[in-house]
Amino acid sequence: METYDFGHVSNEAFAAMATAAVLAVVLPVVAALIWCKVKKERFTTVLLGAATFMLFAIIIEKSLQALVVSIDHPVSRFLNATPWLLALVLALFPGVFEETGRFVAFKTVLRKRKNRETSISHGLGHGGFEAMFILGLAFGEYIMYGVMINNGTYGAMVKAAVESLPGTPGIEEQFITIAAQITGVTFGNIWFSLIERVSAILFHTAESMLVFYACKDPKKKWLYPLAIVLHTLVDFVLAGLAYVGLVTFPLWLTEVLMGAFSIATFLFAYFFLYRKDKPAEAQMPA
Repeated sequence: METYDFGHVSNEAFAAMATAAVLAVVLPVVAALIWCKVKKERFTTVLLGAATFMLFAIIIEKSLQALVVSIDHPVSRFLNATPWLLALVLALFPGVFEETGRFVAFKTVLRKRKNRETSISHGLGHGGFEAMFILGLAFGEYIMYGVMINNGTYGAMVKAAVESLPGTPGIEEQFITIAAQITGVTFGNIWFSLIERVSAILFHTAESMLVFYACKDPKKKWLYPLAIVLHTLVDFVLAGLAYVGLVTFPLWLTEVLMGAFSIATFLFAYFFLYRKDKPAEAQMPA
């Protein structure tokens, strides 16, 4: 039987992963609480943003994505044989489902909350919960794998996975790559993950503003499809193309592009929509 040498996970790596997991949970919650306190916003709007992400991005989107892409049938075989199209479809799923989730939320459970702050509160909940789900869960899982690497049980898990999924391409390589990432974690490189999540939260907040005003103002319905296009575009360029191996940017360039795109989208939504939506009391004559 093949044996593996995954090295050793240092105490520094465990401390870095634990720090990242805690910050991924604490920072979004603190930011949302401060926002709600300063703006006298209801925290339930933040929670509804988180629920929107859970329902539309995790439950509905991932289930349908697996049905279309992962399960073996003629469509999935065609997509997997056409990398650029697969990248586009993978980008369309979050673009369509997450923005539709926002649209449904603003048209139903949040339909009576017309104040402009609602858009940002929902975005903080959506993006913040995504950060908790992605980073908190990922680094928590990495810590568990790190313990298994050090006590020698990780190799047994890899062998069991390979034996239980015969013929699955890349399964062994994925586990080996994960082990290499875990053993190489330092306090220096976890900041890339945290910075990426900050950019993502900013982007989700901007997208929530776009969809909020698409629902609030009948003349701005075009903002909803715009939100879908922007979300699909960023996922296609920065995630989809890399996933299928067509275009791979260096990590630093990916973070720069994501940050620039997020800031540009947020500034557009903030200055052309949010700032122009004056509070009711500000519109009253003196």
